[in-house]
This record gives sequence, structure tokens and C-alpha cells, in this order.
Amino acid sequence: MPLALLALAIGAFGIGTTEFVIMGLLPQVAGDFGVSIPTAGLLVTGYALGVVIGAPVMTVLGTKVPRKRMLMLLMGLFIAGNLLSAVAPAFAVMLIGRVVASLAHGAFFGIGSVVAAELVAPHKKAGAIAMMFTGLTVANVVGVPLGTLIGQHVGWRVTFGLVAALGVIGLAGVAKLVPEMPRSEGVHLRHELAAFKNAQVLLAMAMTVLGFGGVFAAVTYIAPMMTHTAGFAEGSVTWLLVLFGLGMVGGNLIGGRFADRALMPMLYVSLGALALVLALFTVTAHNKIAAAVTIFLIGALGFATVPPLQKRVLDQAHGAPTLASAVNIGAFNLGNALSAWLGGIVIAAGFGYTSPNWVGAALAAGALVLAVLSAALERRHGARSTVVASGTPAAQQTPVHH
Repeated sequence: MPLALLALAIGAFGIGTTEFVIMGLLPQVAGDFGVSIPTAGLLVTGYALGVVIGAPVMTVLGTKVPRKRMLMLLMGLFIAGNLLSAVAPAFAVMLIGRVVASLAHGAFFGIGSVVAAELVAPHKKAGAIAMMFTGLTVANVVGVPLGTLIGQHVGWRVTFGLVAALGVIGLAGVAKLVPEMPRSEGVHLRHELAAFKNAQVLLAMAMTVLGFGGVFAAVTYIAPMMTHTAGFAEGSVTWLLVLFGLGMVGGNLIGGRFADRALMPMLYVSLGALALVLALFTVTAHNKIAAAVTIFLIGALGFATVPPLQKRVLDQAHGAPTLASAVNIGAFNLGNALSAWLGGIVIAAGFGYTSPNWVGAALAAGALVLAVLSAALERRHGARSTVVASGTPAAQQTPVHH
């Protein structure tokens, strides 16, 4: 594997860290700015909405410049946003910094995947892309817990300053190690947008929003939930996030393994189990051991849906998958934004820190219903296509008696 992949993985590590580390630092940020926990949750919502908007827009803009230069510009945005968050004098300024950093997220992974695949021989493309995404996975096992620990003991501003420094290393790596590549061909928007006329593409994206939203409904408020309800010390949030990250790694591997073998059954099992576990979290959150096990399961079941959902979109948008793929990355983050907002509402309404778990369970259950509906529509369309191909309506076919 060329060293250029290391530069891409470092960038992915930084992006993954800044996206998730805020969840463990919400109490500290809220306290420093004098805002409520639900208000501080807007830092999660704002980042997620920035990805939703930035993924397609920056991907389209990225076709106008060479890929290496675009990757460098994206890392520049990432650095600027995290520095702004680190020095923010007011909550609104930090929120702006989060949004600026988020604009780099979707396009970096979209363009970076293309670059990674072009750096290696055809039979190594999947491994190259996986190498880049390893940075995102490792961020949730190492970067997020470490950033949370630093933020709790030294200050959350130091955490975001260090994340910006990671961006500088990633930018230098891209500049030094990624070779110059020709400008990609322009995106034919009319052709790409046609994919969104396919109901199956829209259903797959809706499953992404609701399914992944279920995870973030609980995880966004994990710090106050574990300290106020489960009785953990503040410092314990760090290793709880490690458990969540380990669950993510395992779930992602399992989801990737079975996505090609039995995609829809994989979605049925993971979404159904996720809804059940999230509902149980309202009870297990009151016991330290049960809460820790549940957090691991939420990470595993939530991320077991990621490979099959992404593949579902690519399969249904065949022929024009670029923009659809980028928009689906935004859909994951739209789910994050929706669930963080809804979770904040139920907490602010006085239902307690475990109430977002019910929101998450309802969202995951909704995704399961959509998965069943999508499969039913696909079977009906397949049966109709078979009849049309035969040239004889099924109702008019005469049975043959032997």
C-alpha cells in the first residue's frame, strides 16, 4: 500500500475524532458557555447538517479542480473550523466553527475513496479504500476517548486545538505523498439527479436517516446519561466511549461481511435488534455493568447497518452512483442531526436523560418498517417485470393440465 493512503487515513482519523468527540465533552462545553445540555447538543446537530449540505455541494465543486488540490482545500476547511471551535469566545461562534469543519467531511471521504482506488492495482482497490476508512474506525477507539480524556482534564479547547493539528499533519501528508492527478470529468447533474427518481434510492436513504439516527439519539447524550443516571464518574465516560468504538469496529466488519451475501436479512436483524436494545437502554442505563454492555451493543448493531445501507444505495443508483453516494453520507448525518435535536427536546421537556433512548428505538423501528416496505416493493416490481418480459399478463395465462 502506498504511503499516500497513510495521509488519507490521518485525515479520516481527524475527521472521525472531531465528529464524535463532542459527545463526551457536552457537559464541559455547556458549563463554560452557560448553556443547557440540550442547547449544547446543537453542536452535534449543526455538524451533522453541515455534512448533509456539504457532501453533495463540495463533491460537485470537487469535479472542477484536480483531486489532490481539492483534498488539500478540504483539509484546510477542516483545520479552520476546528481552530475556530478551539478559540470560540461564544457558543454561537463555536457552532459556526463546527459547521465549517463539517463541510469537509462528506467530500473528503467521497473524493478520497476515488483517489485511494486509483493509487493501487485493480485487484487492490477495495483494500485501499478500507485502509483510508481505517482512520475513521480507529478514531472512535483511540481519538475520541483520548480527546475526551484530554478535554476533561486539560480543557475541551485543547482537544479541538489538537484535532486541528491532526488536520495540519493530514494536509502536509496529502501535499507530500499524494501524487498529482488529472482533473476529474464534470458531473452531469441531470443524469446524476435522475437516480433520485428511483423510489428505492429514496427509501434506502430514509432507512439511513432513521437507522443511524437511532444510534445518535442515545449516544449524543451519553455523558450526562452515564454520570447522572448510571452513576459513573465523569472520567469513566472515556472508557465507555472506547467500548462504543470497539462495538463500531466489530459491527462494521460484520455488516461488511454479510452485505454481499444477504443484504436485506442483515438489515432486518440489525435494525430490529437495534430498536430492541435502545428501548432496553432506558432500563439498563440505571446499572453500570448493564449500561456498559448496552453501549457496546448499540455501537455494534448501529454500525452493522452502515455497509449494507451504503451498498443498498449504490445498487439502486447504478449507472449514476457518485452523487447518490455522497448524499447518503449526508443522510447518515441528517439522522444524527434529527436524533440529537429530538433527544434534546425530550430532555428539555423533563422526561430525563434516558428519554432519548425511546426516541432512538422509535427511529430504528421506523427504519425496519421501511426496509420491509422496500423489499416488498422490490419483489412486486420483480414479479411485474417477469410477467411483462413473458409477454402475457399473469391473470390471462392458461394453466396446463397433464
